[in-house]
This record gives sequence, C-alpha cells and structure tokens, in this order.
Amino acid sequence: MQCRNVRSTGGLLAAVLTGFSSFALAAPDTVFINARAYTMDPQQPWAQAVAVEDGRISYVGDNAGATALGDADTRLVNLDGKMLLPGFIDTHIHPLSGGAYAQTLSLVTSGTVDEWVAAIAEYAKDNPGDGLIFGYGFLATTFGPAGPTRQMIDAVVADRPVLIMDEGFHGAWANSAALQQLGITRDTPDPVPGFSYYKRDASGEPTGYLLEETAGMAMDALEAISPESIIDGSEVIIDTLNSFGVTALFDAHEMDIADSLPQVLGELTERDALTVRIVGSYKPAGPAEIGDAVETTLAWGRELRGERYQFDVLKLMLDGTVEGRTAAMFEDYQGEPGNRGDLVFDQPQVSAALVAAAAAGVDVHMHAIGDRAVNQALNGVEAARKAHPDSGSRYTICHIEVIADADLDRFAKLGVIAQSSPLWASYDYAGEAFVSDDQFQRYWRYHSLAERGVRLTWGSDYPASGGGLQGMSPLLQMEIGITRQDAGDPQAPVQPLPSERMDVAAMIRGYTLDAAYQLHMEDQLGSLQVGKLADLVVLERDLFEVPSHEIHAVGVSATYLGGEQVFAAEAAQD
Repeated sequence: MQCRNVRSTGGLLAAVLTGFSSFALAAPDTVFINARAYTMDPQQPWAQAVAVEDGRISYVGDNAGATALGDADTRLVNLDGKMLLPGFIDTHIHPLSGGAYAQTLSLVTSGTVDEWVAAIAEYAKDNPGDGLIFGYGFLATTFGPAGPTRQMIDAVVADRPVLIMDEGFHGAWANSAALQQLGITRDTPDPVPGFSYYKRDASGEPTGYLLEETAGMAMDALEAISPESIIDGSEVIIDTLNSFGVTALFDAHEMDIADSLPQVLGELTERDALTVRIVGSYKPAGPAEIGDAVETTLAWGRELRGERYQFDVLKLMLDGTVEGRTAAMFEDYQGEPGNRGDLVFDQPQVSAALVAAAAAGVDVHMHAIGDRAVNQALNGVEAARKAHPDSGSRYTICHIEVIADADLDRFAKLGVIAQSSPLWASYDYAGEAFVSDDQFQRYWRYHSLAERGVRLTWGSDYPASGGGLQGMSPLLQMEIGITRQDAGDPQAPVQPLPSERMDVAAMIRGYTLDAAYQLHMEDQLGSLQVGKLADLVVLERDLFEVPSHEIHAVGVSATYLGGEQVFAAEAAQD
C-alpha cells in the first residue's frame, strides 16, 4: 500500500498546465509585482511578477501580464525589487518535540564549560524550587575525552535534579541528584554497552554523562516534558520557522513524544497554529522493532494525516555521533584503540528493511554520520534497487559527516538524496581531535556530491543543531554552506576542504526544489510555477548580490502559505 497520493493533490493540474504561464479562470486574489522572483524553473529562471488564485500560483511573468489579470478585488503587492522565492523547506528538523525545549534552559553551544555551569547556576537562581532543571545545548567535545561530570553541576546546584541534553540530543549531562532520583548506580547495567551506556569513572561510578538511549530514558523518567509544554512550545517553533521563511518541513522523528503526536497535531490544527506543511516519519527504537518498521510506517501514514501533515516516511538511525564516539567509522577514534563506534542494526537488518520499504512504496530517511554507517546505508539502498527496480521509494541519507571516497559515486549511481545541516560545516575545533587527519579532510563533502549530480537538501536539525532558535534560519545555514566559516566572520578558519564550498544557487535549490523532491512533493512545492501551491518568501535583498558573509543578516520581509500571509516583518516589530 502506498500513501503518496495524499501529497499529490493538484499534481494532475500542474502537469496539464506545464509550459503555460497562466491558467487563471478568475481574477487572482493577489498579484506580486516589481519582484526579483527566482523561480527555480529552468525554462523561466527569473520573473517580475507572480499572481495567486485560490492558494495556487496562476501566473509567472512580467508586471503587465500579471496586472492585466486583476480586477477591483485583487490585492496588489509591490515588492519594490525585493527577492521572491519559493517558501523554504527544512528537510530535517524535530519541530514538535523541539517545542518542549523552546522555553527551557538553552546553553550556547560554542560556549565554555565554565560558562555553561554559570548559566545553570543563574537559571536555578531565577527559577527557584525543588523541581527538575531541564535544558539543552552543550557540545560534548568541549569537555574532552572524559565528557561532562556530575560534580561540575553539583558545585552550583546540588539540592535538585538537573538534566541537560547535548546539542545533538545523543547524550545528557546529569548531576548527582538526578542520578539518585533515576536510581543510576555503579551496578546499573548499560542498555547497549559501548553505544547506549552510562559513562563511568576509573572506579566504576557513573560520571553523569549519559549516552544515546540512556539520555532519552532519563528524560522520560524525570518527566522533563509534557504534552502541554510541547504544544505551547511548538507554536513558538512554528512562528519562528515562518519568520525565517520556512513553509514546509520534514519531521525527522519526534524523539520521545510519539504517543502524544495525535494530541499535539490536533491541538495545533484547532488553534490554526499549524502554519507549515509537515511530512513526518516513524522511527523504530532498535533491532527488536525493525522487522515491523514498514508496516508501522504504513499505519502511521493512514492514521497521522491531516490537511497540512502526513507521517509516512520510515526513519532509521544507523549510528551515533562523533562527539559521543558512537558514530560508526572505518578507523579507530583517536586515543581509543579498537573503538570505531557502533552500528544500531546489522547489514541484513538494514537491507531487509529497505527492500520491504521499496516493495511498499515507502520513502526512507537514514541517519548516518560515520563513513561506515554511510556505507551501510548505501548497501541497503543497493539491495532495495536490485529487488524492486521499479519502486517509487526515495532514499535520503542525512547528516553525512564523513564519507569514504569510494562511496561518493554510489550516491549518484543509486539516486540517493544527501541531506545535511550546513551550520555544522564551520570549523570543528573540538571534533578534530577525535578523528584521523584523513577523516577530518573528508568532512561534509557537499561539493563532491553536487558535482556528481547528487541532490543535496538542507535542514536545521533543531533542536539538535546547536544553534538554538537562530539555528533554524535557512539564511544562516546557507551562508555557512557557502563559506564553511563561522557566520559573519571572513577571517574565521575554513572547515576543510575549502573546495567543498557551495554556491548561492545550490544552497537555494537545496532549500526549495530538491527539498520538495525529498518530501515527494515536487509537483506541488519548491518552485514558482503555475499550478503549484503559493508558498512564498520575500527577502529584503537579492541573495546573488549579497556578500557571502552577510547572507545570514538578510531580512525576511514576509512569508506566505497557500497565498495567505503567515509572517510580516512589520508585524514582528510592533
């Protein structure tokens, strides 16, 4: 069974009208004139005007042609030379579970250990009581090989539990009070030794650093989040996304709130707060669930659907992270002989899941950070392509921090989408010590993939981006993808290799047309073409004319979803 038709409403209309500049049977509701409209349509890359009728684009062309379609009721919007683009699509984000963190303690990922400890102390002072202090944002590599310890927090908060998730949400930092409340002692068994485990000191005592599933288990046991906090916070997240020009997204698994999803989505819809389009996913927790993963994904596709959301993609997490030394590598981690990270599933399990997905027409999105995990994902896709060569399933490998040379060509050969968060491609000062020099030179190989014809798509991975709310900005992400440097700093070190820098056009494409392809919605989204949904973003400046290190600062003037304005810069300033 396939659920793709749910996303393709209007696709026939768009196909029939291909090649025509207008299909208006009635006067448009809105006409945008004097625009620098970058359409993503190779037949008409630039336009001066766009007309919208009943939520869809009805004309793309010049001012005269657009205004001639209007009548007395048509709203005329003079963009006065501002840039008009298809609405941005974030292709990897956790917007709903991320809502639980929108109003919690947020540490600055680039900070120091002393700064983080001081922030925890200040938060405790400003939020007195005996309840849990919960937050996120620390970068594990900053602590060095030993990782964070409970004693660091105990020095400033000893009388109440503290649990802080790391920037990638693959680890947590707990104080002694939290460990005591959780019942974690030297005798507590590790769920998956070497991958999902409690870091211990030389004497065997837990240090307060929790890796992978142990972090999520602690969050659940301490009741760190609730449906109410998720719903309220999600409104903040969605409003922020709209303010950054985002109109659609791929929900890359809602981590620990799966049971609350129907309630959260229903409440947001009822409040008319779901002003983004969502394609979401189901993620099996581990090997015990992967055998039924495709059937469960199909069930989610039937049950979790609405006018603006559809959860029908299978998400597989294949490895961990470099900072946790759990990303699966072909080489040992520096200073840890024999540790090459670990894979969540073995190759037969991954291949079988992808073959089953191909048979059912289910798209698959795979977390792979280490080069060994990327290789495993590609092996699975190859098995699926051979078993079902006519399948419409699409395969995305996300994060792709380290890729082996031999696997670059396989992305193109197998038609695999490469997804990443460019924010991470600024210089990794701490992470450099964890991997070999050869691996460090193979970080974030965006241009190498692009020159092979691979579709690249971009997303924030919020709240795991390490950039807080600002990390959701496509313009910030675009700049770093272009410069491979800290935003706004042309003197900052360049993340190797400089040859992997991208250009403006490629960054825009990865947030629009190729992003729509990943969502299996390219017939509806991703370009300014007649018949497509009128999801639009207006920028203050033309990105092609902005110095690279100023792109992050370009203002978003307005955002439209189906022709309806969901963000206006003027309103935000009131």
